[in-house]
Amino acid sequence: MATPITGLQLVQRKPRGDQRGYLQRLFCAEDMQTLGWTAPIAQINHTYTARKGTLRGLHLQLLPFAEMKLVSCMKGEVWDVAVDLRAGSPHFLQWHAVLLSAENQRSYLIPAGFAHGFQTMTDDVEMLYCHSQPYMPASEMGVHPMDKRLAITWPLAASEMSDRDNQGILLDTDFQGVNV
Repeated sequence: MATPITGLQLVQRKPRGDQRGYLQRLFCAEDMQTLGWTAPIAQINHTYTARKGTLRGLHLQLLPFAEMKLVSCMKGEVWDVAVDLRAGSPHFLQWHAVLLSAENQRSYLIPAGFAHGFQTMTDDVEMLYCHSQPYMPASEMGVHPMDKRLAITWPLAASEMSDRDNQGILLDTDFQGVNV
């Protein structure tokens, strides 16, 4: 499902089940290619967040390791945000948020050039990420999740945030975006 920001997609997973439980396809290269995923999966990450209200992000990788992400919530619920930082994009600095949960079985397909973060809406959240590029610390960029220029309206007061995320940059008026 398309979002108001070009390239940013919400993907509805479709479990197939019976009395034993279900099987669910998390990634299909053919299906994802029609949505803009054009690379092999280079890395898969799993995160656990203990407390409701925790903020994680906003993160992205810069060239030459700019990455697409397919983000899924496997346990609990998150308010997941993607921010368009692509230089020259008609949606530059716009953000879009979706609710991802184990229950709604949705995934967020986030193109290269977007910063990504989330806030946990429940305790005990588990997330699964497919990345089109391996993590490279020298190519990482972090934007402060409370950046006034972005004006993201997080649904809860932040209960926790890492030192790393708290030290994310604030986008000054000279920031013209990232190349992808």
